[in-house]
Amino acid sequence: MTTLDAAFLARLDALLGPGGVARADALAGLDPGYHPDNLAAGIQASPRTVDEASAVLALCHEAGVSVVPHGGRTGLVGGGASQPGQIVLSTRRLDRIIEIDTAARLAVVEAGVTLQQLQEAAAEHGLTPGIDLAARGSATIGGLIATNAGGIEAFRRGTMRHRVFGLEFLGADGTVVSDLVRVLKNNTGYDLKDLIAGSEGTLGLVTRAVIQLERLVPPAATALVACASAEAALTAAGRLRDRFPGRLRALEILWHAYAETVAQEHGVALSGFGLDPAPVYLLTEAEQDPDIDIAAAMEAEIGALWEEGPVTGAALAQNERQREMFWRIRDDSDAVSRPCPDAKTFDVSVPLSALPAYVARIRAELAATFSPAMRVYVFGHLADGNLHVMVGDRPPGSEARIEAILYDGLAEAGGSFSAEHGIGLEKQAAFRRYGDPARRAAMAAIKAALDPKGILNPGKILG
Repeated sequence: MTTLDAAFLARLDALLGPGGVARADALAGLDPGYHPDNLAAGIQASPRTVDEASAVLALCHEAGVSVVPHGGRTGLVGGGASQPGQIVLSTRRLDRIIEIDTAARLAVVEAGVTLQQLQEAAAEHGLTPGIDLAARGSATIGGLIATNAGGIEAFRRGTMRHRVFGLEFLGADGTVVSDLVRVLKNNTGYDLKDLIAGSEGTLGLVTRAVIQLERLVPPAATALVACASAEAALTAAGRLRDRFPGRLRALEILWHAYAETVAQEHGVALSGFGLDPAPVYLLTEAEQDPDIDIAAAMEAEIGALWEEGPVTGAALAQNERQREMFWRIRDDSDAVSRPCPDAKTFDVSVPLSALPAYVARIRAELAATFSPAMRVYVFGHLADGNLHVMVGDRPPGSEARIEAILYDGLAEAGGSFSAEHGIGLEKQAAFRRYGDPARRAAMAAIKAALDPKGILNPGKILG
């Protein structure tokens, strides 16, 4: 087992002071998140300022000690996994909301601010960061940028990369690279923020960011809509987007097995909302409009779709409690793990025109290859084609075959084997198989240039 030199640890303690460095005994009581090895390094440094974070990286660079950045530990592909001989660098104490600029609709925040904290601070000014996801309470802004998170509003607001105006990050040697611009037009050379976004901490450590805000408009109508098929769901989604341009906040799709399982785990039945069993369900939400009654308009549009055939039933939330339950059925994918403990989540993007056939194919091939009883749960963001596929009852050693069924043909169709979860450790084999070799080589050259010692989150993405 690799251990860190006592002199190095003493210098680390001196840099961060009391409470700044946690050893294995203190870390044992912490939730490691979604990967069991997230805290395996046994040492976590938690700087309180950018200067402290810079000094930690400079020390690690000098000593050749690898650094694994951590935010909220909500990643699903092992991007935060660590091992003895490394240190975890947590940004959670870099948690200041520096400014909410209401005139420019911008927020300046440190990397450890959670999405929910930013949402609440922006809401006080009638604004929103324009991104939302189920892990809002723990996912940090720095982590969202590092993984280029997407979420339910990506189809209209873009991914995290599109929400960032300016960025400050630390290079591998602790150098502060500051580009905290607060204007849209900024043609001053290479756009480094776009390089850091999605790099999973392998090129630099995000410390501060300027985030674009949008006007916060409360929801006016939320509906859980039963559809006759995936094709019917696409038809209904297209109609709703046309009917409520600029007002539709969500278009989520849930196949029956997923919706039913999560609902049952929360002690409710879909039939309790007046919904008969259906192959798929849409969860849609529209914002208020001063010129029209959105709830009445949505009810009328869904009614027309019911008469035409794509929609077989619908439940409009009658109060906030019911609305929250609809969203719990969508968001609580962890609930699947209770009846199906070995369920593993795969994250893909599929062009909308190919989406129904894709889901039908993978379900048929998984059943034929393994067993008709294999449990497959599918849900995701319909408007941008991002599907989450949870596969349970997996035979030992079956992951490579499952990946082949899910990933083969995606790139050729214009899709992606990793929509919003990244590469981390778990998708490296898929990246080697499905990624373009020239693109991988270019990425390796960038990594070598920015991190010549290879100390920033080693082993992730490129391996």
